[in-house]
Amino acid sequence: MSPRDPVGSSSDEQLFVLDPHHGRVLSVRPDGRDMKVLLEGRNATPDGITVDAARGHLYLTNMGHDWNANDGFIERADLDGRHATIVVPPGGTFTPKQIVLDAAGEWLYWCDREGMRVMRARIDGSSIETLVQTGNGEEDRKDKRNWCVGIAVDTEGGHVYWTQKGPSKGGQGRIFRAGIDVPKGETPERRSDVELLFDGLPEPIDLELDLTNRHLYWTDRGAPPRGNTVNRASIDGRPTTYDVLVDGFREAIGLALDIEGRRMFVTDLAGSIHTATLDGEGKRAILETDGHFTGIAHIRSHAR
Repeated sequence: MSPRDPVGSSSDEQLFVLDPHHGRVLSVRPDGRDMKVLLEGRNATPDGITVDAARGHLYLTNMGHDWNANDGFIERADLDGRHATIVVPPGGTFTPKQIVLDAAGEWLYWCDREGMRVMRARIDGSSIETLVQTGNGEEDRKDKRNWCVGIAVDTEGGHVYWTQKGPSKGGQGRIFRAGIDVPKGETPERRSDVELLFDGLPEPIDLELDLTNRHLYWTDRGAPPRGNTVNRASIDGRPTTYDVLVDGFREAIGLALDIEGRRMFVTDLAGSIHTATLDGEGKRAILETDGHFTGIAHIRSHAR
């Protein structure tokens, strides 16, 4: 395990990344140095991670031991990995994927892949609810176009964004947007406010929002040239086009934006972390391992 190009890092910053191959939660500096194992022995499948810097907590999703069983859960731990506890118990969610935090509202939002839904709960794991339901039962679960994976939330704008990835490298991936709350008199299965933003994507995975510059970013692990990429679109109005910013990943999965530093961090299943500017310039690997990386989060210490 070795860092690459260790330049431009700052001691007040930290990345948190999941390695499901070894069942670990890691921390590392943005230059690839000072890697630490915070949690290990996760013998299920950790996938998504988010940070509550103000309260000093990590939250991570776990897809469970059997992706065909309803045994997914969500854990919380201190930023140093201590005091790990389960806040959403096994069966509270099917196979949870990307997770994001509304710190002010004290909500966790996540996508549930085989559960075919967009969900949320309070940060203590209470008040679990479904916001969007894309299918029900075994037959619908076989259709990967129903699988919800990536999520981003704009609390000020009142929108939730999510991906439905489709078959592996199948060119049937989609990105949707809807209001955060289910409209009065409607149900998660039937919502009148769901917008289809993009269709026919190779295989979109994780999402991130840059609300300062009004952009939506996402990774795509599908087939090149539009797959194994990071992409960007405007969130104003109803976007019709998007830009491929960075390519050449090996199964691009996790994405974290450092808006202040104007850069992104991207993980892939080949066990690499890459960085580039928010415009996609200067891509370089900062860490390569023998693991498989999924979720990633970035914090600065002055946000604590």
